[in-house]
Amino acid sequence: MYPNFIQHLKNHISLTEDDIKVLSTYVKIKSIKKKEFLLKEGQICKGNYFVETGLLRMFYINEKGTEQITQFALENWWLSDYMSLMMQAPSKFYLQTVEDSEIAVIEHQEQEELFKKLPQLERYFRIMMQRAYAASQMRVKYFHDFSKEENYRQFVSLFPKFIQRIPQYMLASYLGITPEYLSELRKKHP
Repeated sequence: MYPNFIQHLKNHISLTEDDIKVLSTYVKIKSIKKKEFLLKEGQICKGNYFVETGLLRMFYINEKGTEQITQFALENWWLSDYMSLMMQAPSKFYLQTVEDSEIAVIEHQEQEELFKKLPQLERYFRIMMQRAYAASQMRVKYFHDFSKEENYRQFVSLFPKFIQRIPQYMLASYLGITPEYLSELRKKHP
């Protein structure tokens, strides 16, 4: 098992060595090359993905045919299309690697069985979902309350690691601005 994954779990719940052995039978480890897809629109999301190393993105294609990035995930973050995963319905999103990545995967059909064997994982995932939902609420608030420039400054201050790793056009997509305007903002706020 990957050390970041186990440590992340241990930061929130208690796990014995026996628990870790059980976990290792349910969690699949995958190495994925840059620009590979974990999910494409129309497919059913089959897993919950933890980033051990690397960087993932979630996006959809808007009515203009342009990619609109909705989320990023780097080390120690989870990413999935939770609607597709929960409902086992076709996804409206794409999940793709931005960098070569090592991920831990808990597949949908095995998750409930894993929760029965390790009930503390339900608590862990409740905490992760609450944090993700709170972050989503704040993103909506920033989108409505802040100017594009303020959103950029907020993102830079909250997530400085991302700025060096995300291509400019992807960051612009996430922030809902053009790459040219992002370039202006970077010059203005180095």
